[in-house]
Amino acid sequence: MNTECHRRFRLLIPLAVLAFLAVLTVVVRDLWNGVLVDVLAVKTVTYWQALGLLLLARILFGGWPGRSRGFGSRWRERMMAKRWESLNPEQREHMRDEMRRRFGDWPRPQWCDPESHGPDSPAKPTGGQG
Repeated sequence: MNTECHRRFRLLIPLAVLAFLAVLTVVVRDLWNGVLVDVLAVKTVTYWQALGLLLLARILFGGWPGRSRGFGSRWRERMMAKRWESLNPEQREHMRDEMRRRFGDWPRPQWCDPESHGPDSPAKPTGGQG
């Protein structure tokens, strides 16, 4: 297994999450200061107060990772597990192949495999040193 590609992108995930959180915090701050100050006559908030509001909203309304969310989600999970168990090995392999065809070999990009350089394989991204 080619783990070199995984090492290259290992730090990008936390950086992407932090960048998304920073942008979301700025959006919350700007919406709060642009809308609620005029409508409800509340005080303006700083960047850190907006981040605190996001965290508070996550605690109060969002739940925590690993917990199922939404009405009937446990029922849906049980039904999918039942369906998977009812499939024979050929049907399971067919479903796996169909998922690979539709979504690729996730989470590993196809261009990480040295043997996937056929005419149908996507081009390797350029840029950066290897």
